Amino acid sequence: METKSLDETGALKALAALAQAQRLRTFRALVVAGPDGLTPGAIAELLEVAPSALSFHLKELAHSGLVSSEPRGRNLIYRANFEQMNALLGYLTQHCCQGETCVVADAASCAAC
Repeated sequence: METKSLDETGALKALAALAQAQRLRTFRALVVAGPDGLTPGAIAELLEVAPSALSFHLKELAHSGLVSSEPRGRNLIYRANFEQMNALLGYLTQHCCQGETCVVADAASCAAC
């Protein structure tokens, strides 16, 4: 299976979407939920945020490609797009350690990376 790659524009769009506290919390909640995803109501309750504010944040995350939605009955189910998340991580670490394998047990103590 081919891994999706991200260009600079895509990486900037994803990072901009995550550069807001409520969107970051929302994305992390969807990552924790895994492939089952969550309804907007469940996310709003979990994060103690107004549904109207959450709608705006979900739209921004979807626009960046980090989340997807699927209708299920009268609800929408939102899911983290793990392929896009991994593509962003790949973009950020593409040239880590000058192309050498980098195994860091404790990133805080790694002077080489």
